[in-house]
Amino acid sequence: MSDAPPVALYVHWPFCVTKCPYCDFNSHVRASVDQAQWQAALLADLAFEAARLPGRRLASIFFGGGTPSLMPPATVAAIIEAAVQHWTPEPDLEITLEANPSSVEAARFAGFAAAGVNRLSLGVQALDDAALKLLGRPHDMAAALAALDVAQATFGRVSFDLICDRPGMTRETWQAELAQAIGFGTSHLSLYQLTIEPGTRFAALHARGQLIMPDEDTSADLFAITQSQTAAAGIPAYEISNHARPGQESRHNLVYWRYGDYAGIGPGAHGRRNGVATLRRKKPEQWLAGVAASGHGMDSETALTVPERTTEALVMGLRLAEGLESARFAMRAGTTLADALNPAAVARLAAQGLIATDASGVRLTAAGWPLANAILAEIAA
Repeated sequence: MSDAPPVALYVHWPFCVTKCPYCDFNSHVRASVDQAQWQAALLADLAFEAARLPGRRLASIFFGGGTPSLMPPATVAAIIEAAVQHWTPEPDLEITLEANPSSVEAARFAGFAAAGVNRLSLGVQALDDAALKLLGRPHDMAAALAALDVAQATFGRVSFDLICDRPGMTRETWQAELAQAIGFGTSHLSLYQLTIEPGTRFAALHARGQLIMPDEDTSADLFAITQSQTAAAGIPAYEISNHARPGQESRHNLVYWRYGDYAGIGPGAHGRRNGVATLRRKKPEQWLAGVAASGHGMDSETALTVPERTTEALVMGLRLAEGLESARFAMRAGTTLADALNPAAVARLAAQGLIATDASGVRLTAAGWPLANAILAEIAA
């Protein structure tokens, strides 16, 4: 077996019941899906990728989308079984599936658990019916809370998403909504600020002045409220938008942020393996055609240069509370952390209290976290 670090597996299921107006993910609405065809194609894509990462250990599997809870549990089970045949699973293999409250019910949750899923990520997005309607979500708050109850009774680990910084949101309404979310007692929360993504319906509404976002001061205060309330509740941020009780961090996402190797299969899935960026065909029908013709859905495989790997490792690692660890960075980026950073900018920002440095590496401080993008632009060599 290889001494290389374990890999992660990402499986993309591209189908949704409806397309949310803020979403720029690779998601599609289809009247019907040939489930047997899709299971066979995903298994073929997986076999192709596993052959290029031989002898590795498997740290995690993540079913994302789209809406993976629309997958038959039998397909989920088949992919998990194949993955642990291709790679040696870690004893604490983490298997996460994203679910929407409107697309699943107790019987399907139980089926996913029986298939091997041990962590559920629930797309609640808001604890307010008016906000859910604005966000185009196909569920109401009652359905979300019912699904959360079933999830917590079925899975050992449960996370759910909320979108903050929404139109009309105030400091007071977010404090109350976040307190309610924390009160449900899950071990992990993903708390994202709403961003206006090009090409979405929200982008068109925003451009016409029909969608008014909170101003910068309010957004900054909402971020600060998020950090303080979650920390006080014992679920501090370990990444800019993700909060967990100690030991309950998403091990799959940590592979991304620590710039480890991960295989990505399914339409539009990205991957990183041994310094190569992989990208699958985006449109479901084109991906299926590629698998049928070649045994895989690959669109491109690109060897990343050291500068490209350095930039990616910096962008990902600075999102973490632990920051950039020197030895890991050198192994993954192909250059030293010291050579990747501008020493004058690092010294200046450290003096301003925005970053912290020591022998182990570099990390953002609490004051620097809201300014992550600007700081990255300054410290990159």
